[in-house]
Amino acid sequence: MADIRPFRAYRPVKEKTAEIASLPYDVFSREEARVYVAEHPGCFLAIDRPETQFPPDADMYAPKVYQEAHDLLWKLIHEGTFVQEDVPCYYLYEQSFRGRTQCGIVAVASIDDYENGVIKKHENTREEKEQDRIRHVDVCNAQTGPIFLCYRRNESLSALIADIREEEPAVAFEGADGSTNRVFVISDEMRIKTIQEAFASMNAVYIADGHHRCASAVKVGLQRREMGKVQGELPSDHFLSVLFADNELEILDYNRVVKDLNGLTPEEFLQALRKGFDVEPWNGEANCFADVEGCPKPHAKGCISMYLGEKWYLLSAHPSIRSIDAVDGLDVSLLQKHVLTPILGIEDPRTDARIDFVGGIRGLKELERRCKEDAKVAFAMCPTLLQDLFRVADEGRLMPPKSTWFEPKLLSGLFIHTLEVL
Repeated sequence: MADIRPFRAYRPVKEKTAEIASLPYDVFSREEARVYVAEHPGCFLAIDRPETQFPPDADMYAPKVYQEAHDLLWKLIHEGTFVQEDVPCYYLYEQSFRGRTQCGIVAVASIDDYENGVIKKHENTREEKEQDRIRHVDVCNAQTGPIFLCYRRNESLSALIADIREEEPAVAFEGADGSTNRVFVISDEMRIKTIQEAFASMNAVYIADGHHRCASAVKVGLQRREMGKVQGELPSDHFLSVLFADNELEILDYNRVVKDLNGLTPEEFLQALRKGFDVEPWNGEANCFADVEGCPKPHAKGCISMYLGEKWYLLSAHPSIRSIDAVDGLDVSLLQKHVLTPILGIEDPRTDARIDFVGGIRGLKELERRCKEDAKVAFAMCPTLLQDLFRVADEGRLMPPKSTWFEPKLLSGLFIHTLEVL
């Protein structure tokens, strides 16, 4: 059973919500975050990325940087910019973006469920990114970025969500990313009971996005338990989450750019690829493979689009390297096992600085731009399917890092779960 609880969130006052809400910390590069905060000085990214408050060459992991995040957050709370509900509540968070709408339940989830496998992960994490968020949560004494969870559709929850969405929201606003957002407060005791019991009937909930935030929140919770200064439950025993039914979500492609060809010439690299793939130049004609910007999107599993030497190529995996295995059958695994590792020498994409990842929301033109600036080759992938995510997680296995990109992103600053012991 999943332990998904209501909580007393700190939320920005209505008139400040649009100004404060911002995209999550990990969709920005350091320079992008600095520029964005300069242009939006009241946004929550200044707290999620506190290095933006220091010179560009400052150590972003210095203790004073995390203390700045703490001070900024609690200054806003003490000034009344963030207010807290009087009683534990669930919240409904609806986002509409580029013709799609998704609606999830905001709650806190159990670190024990993460530890015992009720909350299932599907990706590895990077140690340095975990340590950053561990320090951010611990010093701020608050969880500021929600974990994006999903579950298999539940009829009672779907019916309740549909009813609530017909009511007047507590706040509605347009985000800086162009999304339309609505927040509903669920304080009715019967509704709270319905939600809690529905989640308690589930034997699995899945991390869709936010593996680093989740692992970091869990580790902070376990550390605070070990300190043993307070008996009973701690606020850090649960972490901030938004939970979506599977039919609400869409996964986009998550693409790769590599900075060099591992000492190969472009011709040698193409020859090496042909050992496992049919490799055909793309003729650039408008057809079913082209996206709205005229770039070739992969059209089926086992197919990859590649940008090399200012040309697009279509790669189709030979039957001999395809697999029906839950992990090995993923296109991201296919690329890793048969291209990135043996040809380009990238053994661990989590730590190798030669590879970078580009979310599908940026479009394939972004891959072209990167190859003209700081990369030699780019790979555009088919999106991973949600049923593949469930299958891998249910088998207790892991996808390669950066296998999924969900859009829209959950905005930060709308809900804060503080770890104060009251």
